[in-house]
Amino acid sequence: MSNFRDLLNLVKNEIVETTPEDVKKRLAAGEKLAILDVREDDEVEQGMLPGAAHLSRAHFESRVEDVLPRKDGEVVVYCAGGVRSAFAARTLQELGYSKVSSMNGGFNRWKDLGYDFAMPRVLDAAQRDRYSRHLILPEVGQSGQVKLLESKVLSIGAGGLGSPSLLYLAAAGVGTIGIVDSDVVEASNLQRQVVHDTERIGMSKAESAREAITKLNPDVKVVTHPFRLDQSNVRELISQYDVVVDGSDNFDTRYVINDAAVALRRPVVHGSIFRFEGMVSTFIPYEGPCYRCLFPEAPPPELAPT
Repeated sequence: MSNFRDLLNLVKNEIVETTPEDVKKRLAAGEKLAILDVREDDEVEQGMLPGAAHLSRAHFESRVEDVLPRKDGEVVVYCAGGVRSAFAARTLQELGYSKVSSMNGGFNRWKDLGYDFAMPRVLDAAQRDRYSRHLILPEVGQSGQVKLLESKVLSIGAGGLGSPSLLYLAAAGVGTIGIVDSDVVEASNLQRQVVHDTERIGMSKAESAREAITKLNPDVKVVTHPFRLDQSNVRELISQYDVVVDGSDNFDTRYVINDAAVALRRPVVHGSIFRFEGMVSTFIPYEGPCYRCLFPEAPPPELAPT
């Protein structure tokens, strides 16, 4: 009757093994290697190989093709010492990956040799609970959620368009949200501007939105900009953020945002609405048209809907 040691020896005879020294040399030479860490979450907190992707063994077979979409590229798998990575390498071969190797000695050997490693940001227990529905999505996972927590989004407006987008951005865990709005909350806003409530009538919309977001998700840092956006401040403001959400309600502001975003190469998610009609579009500078490409000039005031 065979035991675990026999099974491990059998697996190692069926795969290719490499060493930390060889992986280090190949990376230094500029080789394109996909590196996959198959340790558990708590182990990853101790550090990872630079540039490595992470996928624990718990959902390995069902998710690995999302993490490693190319099956003909070089893949190096590692764990703590080289046992779990050996089994993972065989699984990858069975799934059709043609150039797979397991790093014998694993992360422990890599660290003992004094090689550089990255200390990744990891989610704490409360965050894993809060974002659990994101974590089970292959398109997001822990690495995607960490990117969301490290991202910065600027919302232009906290009104009818800004309100729902602000709430969903905060709920999703976008780490820093900037809010530009110079108006105050009025009773007539509450029919559609859902980020505000009756108790905050008369309060700055930016501050009202900040209060709602903080209650919804304390992970989020909210930066308020309670002034009107114009040519004098737009570039400095947009340069502090990764993405702009344009929920402005006038053409002048839309063109100001567009021109600054193109100059700074910042993506803009634009939304506008009139009665029962609306439009939404994402403009990525130099990868597609911008707002001014579609609408070179604003319509004359008498034709602009209000």
